[in-house]
Amino acid sequence: MSLPRIAITPGEPAGIGPDIVLMAAQRAWQAELVVIADPNMLQQRALALQLPIELQTHTPDLPPQPQQPGTLRIHPIALAVPAVAGTLNTANAPYVLETLQQAAQGCLGGGYQAMVTGPVQKSVINDAGIPFTGHTEFLAQETGTDKVVMMLATQELRVALATTHLALKDVSEAITSELLNQTLRILYHDLRNKFGIDAPRIAVLGLNPHAGEDGHIGREEIEILVPVLENLRAGGMDLLGPLPADTAFNPKVLANCDAVFAMYHDQGLPVLKYSGFGRAINITLGLPITRTSVDHGTALDLAATGRADWRSLEQALTIACQLCENNWQTINH
Repeated sequence: MSLPRIAITPGEPAGIGPDIVLMAAQRAWQAELVVIADPNMLQQRALALQLPIELQTHTPDLPPQPQQPGTLRIHPIALAVPAVAGTLNTANAPYVLETLQQAAQGCLGGGYQAMVTGPVQKSVINDAGIPFTGHTEFLAQETGTDKVVMMLATQELRVALATTHLALKDVSEAITSELLNQTLRILYHDLRNKFGIDAPRIAVLGLNPHAGEDGHIGREEIEILVPVLENLRAGGMDLLGPLPADTAFNPKVLANCDAVFAMYHDQGLPVLKYSGFGRAINITLGLPITRTSVDHGTALDLAATGRADWRSLEQALTIACQLCENNWQTINH
């Protein structure tokens, strides 16, 4: 395949996003990495971290070149005010969103084959008077996508969510036939077309303890989940469940499925993060572009200290490269 060109947005400039991007740039990659950021901020952070870096202006008209250690191509965007490591500043909130917009539009236009996002600080963006609920919602709006699905993954496990950042008291009402149909179809489609899995098998968790225990602990499984799963199976999808969540995450089940589909955030993600802490990434399914992300926050107290862990970004970049290759093979199949 042709070498992928991947856009990186470091996220909040006062956090560890710039640090981990600079750490990633210390090794070679079989991709061209283009960071969309303020070059002065990156140079200052590299100096604080004592990391060698040569910033090269991104030239989109030239063919992509492999990433060489100690170098990084940059699409420059200026901060409103200089960033101070560990100190948030609302003046730079529009800058953060501009980096995301440039990456998304670049992917839509074919200039980038994927985008990888660093951590943002939602609170400072909202404090700046900008409505912002997260990367996922922003990218859905930017790409004109009606419905997206959050999936977190390690090399060993993938967990997708029916609902995301929703209060537990609201989850049951949100689990509708329409929602499950939409999200399961998106998950199945992207496992095939982005991950290159010809016939995905998905383990679907029940909502209630023991998957409702035949209606004795809730009837959502009987009235909603089972009819949806039967309908989708009739259409050719390979779905297990609904399975009790407390026994689904065992080696025998996981060895025979390609993803686990959880009903709510804290049903599936604690298991994934326990099994792959520091190596997990976030992948947004349903978008017309490829987007992966770190699964951690801005860690303001670690910014510019050299103690940030860049393994999640390493995994996000690795998976982005793999997804680009799968996409190329799908298009040329």
